Amino acid sequence: MKNPKSINVLLIEDDTDDAFLLKEMVSDEKVFIFNVEHVTSLAAGISRLQEDGIDIVLSDLGLAESQGLDTLSSLLSETGGLPVIVLTGLADHEIGTAAVHAGAQDYLYKGHVNGSLIARSILYAIERKKMEVEKERLVYELKEALAKVKTLTGFLPICCSCKKIRDDKGYWQQIEAYISKHSDAEFSHGLCDDCARRLYPEHFKECNNEDPDR
Repeated sequence: MKNPKSINVLLIEDDTDDAFLLKEMVSDEKVFIFNVEHVTSLAAGISRLQEDGIDIVLSDLGLAESQGLDTLSSLLSETGGLPVIVLTGLADHEIGTAAVHAGAQDYLYKGHVNGSLIARSILYAIERKKMEVEKERLVYELKEALAKVKTLTGFLPICCSCKKIRDDKGYWQQIEAYISKHSDAEFSHGLCDDCARRLYPEHFKECNNEDPDR
């Protein structure tokens, strides 16, 4: 049997009785081990977050020095991308929903939870946060790639004789210079067979004399 995975939870709760009950609820979970560190103030929580070792934050929104979404805002500015679950009263459905819209991964009603519910919320919050971070990374990389790519679209006026292209400022440029400026393409130069025969006919005459079948 595999050893249970350990998850480090920072619990910010100024009611020591509520904190004790929450810790007891998750202590019986078998599949995952929840190491709960408890602090009683927002300042202490922020101080702990400046160190390593925390996987998720579980915080009451109604603390002595901070209330409601202000508590969440202060936490999100210090979590460094860690998922946050907020604890609310039963009558605070609207603030719980607002907290999720503001960046919390979930909200739980204090006094109406059990160990399984808390554990499931923690696990889902961690996974959702991972997905958010991955999505943000992919969006960032896509924007970076699009910023580097210059796409040639529309009509390109090109001289039918020398094949220069007229740019949007009215200047005529060599086609390779224009394409290099508007894309990541690089050019190397050579001669096609037709141009080589036209420019160096004597070379091909010599080749033909040496090889009648050519």
